[in-house]
Amino acid sequence: MVILTTLILIFLSTFLLALLAVSAGWVVLRRGRVQQAHLPGVQPTREAPLLLRHQTLSTISAWHELLARFDFIEILKLRIAEAGLKWSVGRTTLMMLLMGAVFSAVLFAADWEPGVTAPLAAALGILTPYWIIMRKRKKRFHEIVEQFPEALDSIARALCAGHPFGAAVDLVASETPDPLAYELRRSCDEWQLGLAWNESLENLARRVPLLEIRLFAAAVVLQSRFGGKLNEILEELATTIRDSVALRGDVQAISAQGRLSGTVLTILPIAIAAIMFITSPAYIGVLIHHPDGKYLIAAAIASLVAGHLTIRRIVDVRL
Repeated sequence: MVILTTLILIFLSTFLLALLAVSAGWVVLRRGRVQQAHLPGVQPTREAPLLLRHQTLSTISAWHELLARFDFIEILKLRIAEAGLKWSVGRTTLMMLLMGAVFSAVLFAADWEPGVTAPLAAALGILTPYWIIMRKRKKRFHEIVEQFPEALDSIARALCAGHPFGAAVDLVASETPDPLAYELRRSCDEWQLGLAWNESLENLARRVPLLEIRLFAAAVVLQSRFGGKLNEILEELATTIRDSVALRGDVQAISAQGRLSGTVLTILPIAIAAIMFITSPAYIGVLIHHPDGKYLIAAAIASLVAGHLTIRRIVDVRL
């Protein structure tokens, strides 16, 4: 009961300190803005009306004002959009602070762990939502690459049937499953709102930073400038992308043994320690109850993480 109470108090104090720091920063920024607005010769700026929906960083005005001051927030917003998630930047950052506070509070309440592990656990908690976003982004891009050759063939067939390029893309967007259909529909919506196709495809390549998308955008732009049969260009591009996907699959199959070896070497020491803790608790208890045992365990965990990341880095073949 005492440990639980201490844990709750540490968590609340950590989270409240983070909120107080955010509130203080917002007050300072708001005061500076008010003073700047009252300077002689400074006219209040008027925002231009927006044609499309503008997504705010957070529904909390203080949090929105503070997040707007940091450059990395735009990168986080872009990564969330690339992952296809409906998370807002404000909720994501608050979740990162909350998980960091929880992780640090758990280790601060435990007297057995070394003191250096609490900041590391807080950093791990803060980076966990970003890791989830990057995993979702990678999975979504992989699905788009797999769907893209079929979409290019469909656009080429629609062009051969006499459809214009805009109608062909709109037709393929209505028949292709997500996530590629979502990006194609956004490009069609931008075109229907009056944006030129070269600008719409540039926005598509910016939203989905893949080599295949950039090649598609470049092929359409070059064909519109210099002419040529776009359907044949798209068919050749689809064949090239299929060959590239097949080559990546071969590389993944060849490097699967290395990834599996890294996973086994990481899990094996943990499994052996768990088995020894169940079968011979007195034997493993010497390491746990010794004053220097916690430092040895922390070093072993750090070595396992470093070894796993090193093996994954070695077997990660980039084409």
